[in-house]
Amino acid sequence: MELITENYQAQVVRWPRAGRHILAQFDGDSIVVYQAYRPAIGRFAAEQGHLGGKFSFTRMSWIKPNFLWMMYRCGWGTKPDQEVVLAVRMRRAGFDELLSQTVPSRFDPELYATPGEFRAALEQSYVRLQWDPDHDPSGAPVERRAIQLGLRGEALRRYAREWILDIQDISSFVAEPRAHLKQPRWPQLFTPREEVYAGNDPIAARRLGLSAGE
Repeated sequence: MELITENYQAQVVRWPRAGRHILAQFDGDSIVVYQAYRPAIGRFAAEQGHLGGKFSFTRMSWIKPNFLWMMYRCGWGTKPDQEVVLAVRMRRAGFDELLSQTVPSRFDPELYATPGEFRAALEQSYVRLQWDPDHDPSGAPVERRAIQLGLRGEALRRYAREWILDIQDISSFVAEPRAHLKQPRWPQLFTPREEVYAGNDPIAARRLGLSAGE
């Protein structure tokens, strides 16, 4: 797998400025998501092509299709236990299935009649949905929201064993731009090329609260 990169400033002008959007690198069959782990877990995954070894299948594991949100979360690979950054190419069909199964982390009265109904759905779901502020390369929040999905149980098992096509350790790629994170250097910053991912299920899109434009 080779990530396709593009100048950050060329990309940001075409990205939505606000709203809930899934920004990702994808093609007709696959989509790239990111995770960051301590070396024992991350290097095993990159070398073996699957999650295993000291990786725990009993805990929730979060995937993020948005590169800059992952960079904010892991401090561009500098935070403890997040030094190894992985680009995981997974099947689009699997990603879409995860989107269709999500339950938000917080109660939404438009989706659930009562808090009790929401709590019951949350307990039964294997996929947790969370929208967070997206960030620019310096780590400053922007108006646009970025998605992350928490996987556990059957969803995590299927992600790890059925849907992953390739895993790449991109820690060196992540380290290179650190000198360009201050805004005057952004013209020199290249990041993975990302477009808005709308999926193919309008019902899931409504449940996710995806924005239809800017």
